[in-house]
Amino acid sequence: MYLTPVRAEEEGRWALPDHEFGLDVVALIGPLRYHEHRSVPEIHVALRARGVPISERSVTNQLDRYDELLSLRMTDSQRLRNVARQQGRVVLALDGLQPEVGHEVLWVVRDCLSGEVLAARSLLGSGKEELAPLLRQVKEELQVPIAGVGSDGQRSIRNTVASVLPGVPHQLCHFHYLREAARPLYEADRHAKKLLKRHVRGVRKIERAVEGRQDAQAQAVRGYCAAVRSALTDDRRPPLKPSGLELRRRLRAIEVSLGRSEKGGRAPRS
Repeated sequence: MYLTPVRAEEEGRWALPDHEFGLDVVALIGPLRYHEHRSVPEIHVALRARGVPISERSVTNQLDRYDELLSLRMTDSQRLRNVARQQGRVVLALDGLQPEVGHEVLWVVRDCLSGEVLAARSLLGSGKEELAPLLRQVKEELQVPIAGVGSDGQRSIRNTVASVLPGVPHQLCHFHYLREAARPLYEADRHAKKLLKRHVRGVRKIERAVEGRQDAQAQAVRGYCAAVRSALTDDRRPPLKPSGLELRRRLRAIEVSLGRSEKGGRAPRS
């Protein structure tokens, strides 16, 4: 036993082999990066504030370990089969994510019942030739009935589902279904927003009129102009949050505030 390293049996439950930091640190770094969208320097500051003696380079290394562990977890086919087997069925959601036009499309197949990502693959296209192998892989690996499929309904997806999963119900996902059902309301709201914008096109002219002035009145004018600009650029997420109605509400609040200011009252806080 002389010069032979001895390690505790449960060490692997707390830290990866040959790693200085525990799994608790690795598990913390991941959410800080991907949920809170913090940069590596910001994560480094947060860890140091918690008393963790770590360098920025080590933060990057631990983030790499987090990515690897997460990938192993999400691609564990046996675990996914066990989840599907316990449910007795799956309902698939198929969606393509394209960061920029001309780039590869990241296609994701997710189970709506468990929320698990069953497969993800970057493909050059969105045709039946590219999507069919992805769906076949999911079908063969899960070995449970597929109760239904939801997607945005584009023709290539419909053709692929009909070919690979004949007889399986396929419908629009809730978001796309609601968007199509509410299209008349959406168009009316968009038209109303255009009409409202016509009444506030002179904001820049008003801003120029007080350029160079630092008195209280000029500052108030600039504040109101900024509020109008903010209202115009807030597009919301129709149809659940109509942009036209929101613009009308905010412009009305600005109008009320201006009326109180003219009467010598105190403008309400936003």
